[in-house]
Amino acid sequence: MGYIFDPEVIHEVGKKGVGLPPEQMVRVIMSELAAAYPGHVATEEKFIFSMAAGITGIMTVLHGSLSEYIVLFGTPVGSEGFSGRYGLDIYDVVISGEMWTYTEENYLRREVHRPGQMAALKKGQAKGVKLHEDLWLLEYGRGFIPGCLPVGLGDALISCIDLKTVGKTLGHYGKLVIKELLQGKI
Repeated sequence: MGYIFDPEVIHEVGKKGVGLPPEQMVRVIMSELAAAYPGHVATEEKFIFSMAAGITGIMTVLHGSLSEYIVLFGTPVGSEGFSGRYGLDIYDVVISGEMWTYTEENYLRREVHRPGQMAALKKGQAKGVKLHEDLWLLEYGRGFIPGCLPVGLGDALISCIDLKTVGKTLGHYGKLVIKELLQGKI
């Protein structure tokens, strides 16, 4: 697959938002990503609820294609749940707050991710996750993105029966995918 985003560039951009008030952080990250990847980053703030595997927050999709996505995700109240197990790699840059994780293999020890740090969820791996209040993440996924939609939309569709959130998410992601396909990006 043709990846255009680099996890290290995403990490550097995410670190530029550390310590900024949320409104300013959103603008800085959007403009820095748009400058680094012209024509491939949405710069309008379209925040949508995200309910996935027990984790609830708010997100805006900055890039959506069949092989990559970037979202800015946050929660003012905190949340916890399951990461999901995907056929893709996911990188999370913590911008504010803390994210705690643990795995089946290392269930006795939590990993603590603080502002400026990047966590990775590798293909086929899963984690238990606790997001503390006032957490913001810049998340980048690479692989077959439609394969993660059942987990990403499962809670909204099945347990919350929030068709409005499902429609908003699919509508926004779909528009971004079409835009990328028209540019030759899978």
